[in-house]
Amino acid sequence: MISGYILKYLLGWKIKGEFPDVKKSIVIFAPHTSYMDAMYGKLVVIEFGIKYKFLSKKELFFFPMNIAMKLYGSIPVRNFKNNNSIYQVVKLLKNSDSLHIILSPEGTRKKVINWNKGFYYMALRANVPIIICYLDYQKKEIGIKGVINNLENIETVMQQINRMYKDVTAKYPENFSLELKV
Repeated sequence: MISGYILKYLLGWKIKGEFPDVKKSIVIFAPHTSYMDAMYGKLVVIEFGIKYKFLSKKELFFFPMNIAMKLYGSIPVRNFKNNNSIYQVVKLLKNSDSLHIILSPEGTRKKVINWNKGFYYMALRANVPIIICYLDYQKKEIGIKGVINNLENIETVMQQINRMYKDVTAKYPENFSLELKV
């Protein structure tokens, strides 16, 4: 696809891993420290050839920005601490034959030491896996780190996620932190 060509040959990124053969999932994408992360993420998601929606803060959906956000594939949600967002996503997943919901677990480009766990509860309630996507500016890699199917214990899930992101370098490393409260 043209998106893969742009990522690899024009921008110099390596695409690592293949998107797993699952119809529905919650996809977390980190680190998210720059506006550029969204562009690279969009390109790799197109390359994967999946049906997706990005979750974005509802505050970004003002005219005329709302038009761009919808064209980008974003849907507005309130902050992820609000249970309504979790139920909104679960309903979307349950009513779809194939859909992958993509979000940044950090919820912002600023440094956070406690990630919002809404993604975990979305996956748990919708009974879908969590797919771990990453972009590493030091290695210039973007792709899939792994899939978490067993969601029985949030602490175990967060430990797995921490291990997967441990050696990933953000565009602005000072703004990226692993989940410290595990």
